[in-house]
Amino acid sequence: MIPRTLFSAEHDTFRESVRRFVQRELAPHHEAWEEQGWVPREAWKAAGDAGLLCCQISEQYGGPGGDFLYNVVVIEELARAGITGPGFLIHSDMVATYIERFGSEAQKQRWLPAMVRGEIIGALGITEPAAGSDVRGIRTTLKRDGDEYVINGQKTYISNGQLCDIIVLVTKSDPARPREAISLVIVETDRPGFQRGRRLKKLGLKAQDTSELFFDNVRIPVSNLIGEEHRGFDYLTVNLAHERLVQAVRSAAVAEITIDQTVEYVSQRKAFGQAISEFQNTQFKLAELKAETVQGRVFVDRCIELQLQGKLDQADAAAVKMQLSALHNRVVDECLQLHGGWGYMWEYPVCRAFADARIVKIAGGSMEVMKQIIARDMFRATRAAQKKVAAG
Repeated sequence: MIPRTLFSAEHDTFRESVRRFVQRELAPHHEAWEEQGWVPREAWKAAGDAGLLCCQISEQYGGPGGDFLYNVVVIEELARAGITGPGFLIHSDMVATYIERFGSEAQKQRWLPAMVRGEIIGALGITEPAAGSDVRGIRTTLKRDGDEYVINGQKTYISNGQLCDIIVLVTKSDPARPREAISLVIVETDRPGFQRGRRLKKLGLKAQDTSELFFDNVRIPVSNLIGEEHRGFDYLTVNLAHERLVQAVRSAAVAEITIDQTVEYVSQRKAFGQAISEFQNTQFKLAELKAETVQGRVFVDRCIELQLQGKLDQADAAAVKMQLSALHNRVVDECLQLHGGWGYMWEYPVCRAFADARIVKIAGGSMEVMKQIIARDMFRATRAAQKKVAAG
């Protein structure tokens, strides 16, 4: 295995702490959480107490002030343990990031410390019944009325939707510019007119609550606006690169642990008088997956370096998300096959991994949208040169 050089001794110590917490506080309860479809708030509070939430938030807002690598450690350790229930990733790497990057000082002081402690749970409200990867197609409206905004619309497929206390909500804020005028606001879920819909039943991620949300003349103060009016698409564009890298980090970790688990299984399981691991087909399949996963890991780690330097662009983020999503799905599919009938049983990690994997080709922007982003970047320089020549 190619050695990873990203992490310091402090990161390694933190990893051991996270691993112990996951095994002690989360793993024993995860099956029950899958049955009920949500994770109790006590688990969030415990994670906050253990320093697993919002690791990048600065000390002035109650956080540990760590770099992005601390978030990476949490993502990887949850993935390796098969823990998909708590929506920590949404809370820490999406909601808190929007508030810290683009929010006002008052917003940061009000919400971030409680998010770090796990006392307030955050959700990100983007997707709607008729708008997913096409963010500009959303219909939830934001209209100003004096010192307040009035919100009407609905969202769906919202992770943490049943438990969340605040939502970073994506809205349309100017009917005259329906494709461009997008604004982000923070909505507290105790406001009149807000209603949670049903908890959605999914193929995978069964312990993570996913919900419909409804907004019927919900009023919020103008001070809940994140950044400037009509600038929301710019903020989304900046943050989506980060979010897509986070998904790639998780995919790389799942691929690695699934291969390790499969190597152990085929070494013990016998067929036709010998271990499955002794068949050439098994060896070749796993060797191919191993090589591809090492390649994917190198790509992910390089993108993490770029993110730490503030240099990860949209095209590279789309590429790593697309490649690792495909690898993630390929690994769990091939490894389930090597488990035979047992791979189809929910008690085996590979079965859960298979069910959980399919969403990564959709969430955070579909594979097709990732290809569009990459292609647009490829031809941007050519188009610019052509326009320059045409202009004389």
